[in-house]
Amino acid sequence: MVETRPNGKILFVEDEENLLNSLSFILESEGFVVHRTRSGEEALHALEVVTPDLVLLDITLPGIDGFEVAERLRRNKPTEKVCIVMLTGRSVEEDVVRALETWADDYIVKPVRPRMLIARINAVLRRKTTRAPQADTLHYDTLAINIAGREASIEGSPLSLTRTEFDILALLTRDPDTVFSRAQVIGAIRGEDYFVTERSIDFQIFGLRKKLGSYAERIETIRGIGYKFRAS
Repeated sequence: MVETRPNGKILFVEDEENLLNSLSFILESEGFVVHRTRSGEEALHALEVVTPDLVLLDITLPGIDGFEVAERLRRNKPTEKVCIVMLTGRSVEEDVVRALETWADDYIVKPVRPRMLIARINAVLRRKTTRAPQADTLHYDTLAINIAGREASIEGSPLSLTRTEFDILALLTRDPDTVFSRAQVIGAIRGEDYFVTERSIDFQIFGLRKKLGSYAERIETIRGIGYKFRAS
C-alpha cells in the first residue's frame, strides 16, 4: 500500500451531504486533510481550532452564506491570507464577479468535475506559496513589461496594448509557469462598470497573442482550465 503524503489542510463548507462526502473523499485520495462542515456557523466555529491552507466554500448555505463567511475570514487576522475557492450552483456572472472582487481567489461552478476541482485547488495553493517579490520591470528575453509604467515592449519597440491586454499580460508574467483559470483572470482585469465574461477573456487573449508576435506561443492554453505564460 502506497502512503499518501498530505498536500495541505482544506476546510470544506457544503450543506449538501452527498456532495460534501463525495468531494471530500476525492480530495483525501489526493493527499489533502479535509475538515467537513455543513453551514457557515459550523465553519466559523471550526476555524477557532483549525487553520486550513484553503477553504472550499459553497456560496448558498443555510444561515450565514458563503459571502459572509469569506468576508469574516478576510477580516480576521489569523485567517486573512487563507486561500478561498467558492462553489456556486448557479452559473451567474454577478455571483462570480462579486466573489472575485471581494474575497475569493477562485470559483468553481457546480456540477464539479473532480479533475477540474483538483487542478484549480492546486493552482490556487501554488500561487500563494510560490509568489515572489514583484520587480518593477519584468524581462523575458527581449520582452519587457514595466508594471508601474504600464508599458510593454519587444526589443525596445513599444507594444500598443489596451488596458485589459496589459493587465492580462502583467498577471501571467508576474507568475510564469503558473496556470490561471479564466475566473482568476476575470478577477485581475475587472474594473468599474466593466462586465467581464469568460468568453471575452478568450477574445482578449487572442488579441494579445497577435500583438506579441513571436512571443505569442509563450501564452499557453491549458484546456478546461485557463492560461499560463511559459518563462522560456
